[in-house]
Amino acid sequence: MKRIFGIAILATLMACNQAEKKSVVSKDSTIKDSVAVNTVSLKNEKAGVIFAQYIDLKNALVKSDSAGVQKSASSLQTSLADYKGCEMTADVAKKISSVADLKSQRKDFTVLSADLIALFKNTDVSTGTIYVQHCPMANKGDGGDWLSTEKEIKNPYYGKNMLECGRVVEEIKAK
Repeated sequence: MKRIFGIAILATLMACNQAEKKSVVSKDSTIKDSVAVNTVSLKNEKAGVIFAQYIDLKNALVKSDSAGVQKSASSLQTSLADYKGCEMTADVAKKISSVADLKSQRKDFTVLSADLIALFKNTDVSTGTIYVQHCPMANKGDGGDWLSTEKEIKNPYYGKNMLECGRVVEEIKAK
């Protein structure tokens, strides 16, 4: 009986040690040092820069970092101003960069996202998947969409208050 009990304990310890050796990949889009699970690249280099800056802006909203939002929106505004057809969207990004109030930034993010979702639906993706996500509660129940490189929801409209509120409504993939 002692021998069976000893073997059972040994087997349990070995199983626990095996579980600890598994590596964990972080999928949190708000952490810049995380391992990229879904790397998105676009055929148009300027559009790729705009997309990366948009993701930085979205991540700053997820973290409720108003100063980070302003900085990211300012960079995005410059890139959008240089992209033919996005001059009006550049004005929205400029508006986001000029205010420090998260509520105002998030409201304008809705308009910015709508414009950029339309842009990226018509831009060729080389690798990866762009996820179009939707929160039905954003904007006082009118809803709000955003783009993400991850399927996991990280809501920029509510940050940590409702981090996982939303769903994927569309995937833009490489053709």
